[in-house]
Amino acid sequence: MGGTKGYRSYRGRTSKGKIALAVLLVLIILAAVGFLWLQEYIVYDRDGSFHLELPWKTETPPAEEEVPPEDVEITIQEPEKPKALAAFSASAAPLTQAGWKDAWLGASVMSAPAYNAAAVTLKDSTGHIYFAATGAAAGTVSTAEDTAAALAEVTESSYHSIARMSCFLDPIAARADVEGMGLKNTGGYIFYDGNNGNWLDPSKPAARQYLCTLAAELAQQGFDEILLTDVGYPTVGKLDKIDYNGADRAASIRLFLEELRSALGEYGVAVSIELPPEVITSGADDTAGLVLSDIAPLVDRVYAVTTVDQIPALEAAVSAAGEDTDFVAELTGHSPDVTGSCLILAD
Repeated sequence: MGGTKGYRSYRGRTSKGKIALAVLLVLIILAAVGFLWLQEYIVYDRDGSFHLELPWKTETPPAEEEVPPEDVEITIQEPEKPKALAAFSASAAPLTQAGWKDAWLGASVMSAPAYNAAAVTLKDSTGHIYFAATGAAAGTVSTAEDTAAALAEVTESSYHSIARMSCFLDPIAARADVEGMGLKNTGGYIFYDGNNGNWLDPSKPAARQYLCTLAAELAQQGFDEILLTDVGYPTVGKLDKIDYNGADRAASIRLFLEELRSALGEYGVAVSIELPPEVITSGADDTAGLVLSDIAPLVDRVYAVTTVDQIPALEAAVSAAGEDTDFVAELTGHSPDVTGSCLILAD
């Protein structure tokens, strides 16, 4: 009997197909593994392109030799000493724009000295205040319509700006608050000096605070320097009738200057004082409570109304009392013999 008709089993082609498929799968797996492995070494550039950095191609940079640190010499530059002042005075009080213009025009036409500073009176010995001070006693402020603008021109000018401020000789404030600020006589009333003037009492905290407040307002106006005048106790009149409140006069003046410097510390303004030339040459006036060796270290400059021939002795005395304190001669007119700082007083 013959064999069964129909299809015969064919295994050859099926076996080769499976082998090819298996090889393909292995290649795909290897490619995937390789791709994942290479991901670690793909570096992208800033422009979005990429490149491979394979570990066996990466060169290790040679180690840098350690250089021993050199000795560094630090030089601290000392601040320059302020150059000599050559100041003129603006006489108008209160100051106006016209008054300021007249003052600087008059100074600019002078061939000598070459002025680099200007002084303006902002509080005088009558107790009047010539700027819009919010801390002023009642009835003391006296200004013109353009005083604020005039003062701004002074402080914004190329000149070193100096504000003159009378201190304890202040009849208005002293009479306004006799108990709190005024210098009294032994009878308990306001004291009158030989010129019929009234004074603030330097031993009273309210009096010192009043002056410190006004000085701070001047600094806020933008002045570079505050020149204190009438600092001390009265030296004329019936001095035995003064009630000094049991205070050490020199200590009261020293305390005032210390408090003033503290009040002005944040503004970086220079603090100066006008003293009688006799106090500078003798070193002290016990009646006024002025001791040069106490005062000079607390101020930047000491001024005195003097003559040209007295300047060398006054400069030497101030320098001996305060190593970093300058002397400024206040003169009625300029002299070619003046070599140091000077302030020419108003006519």
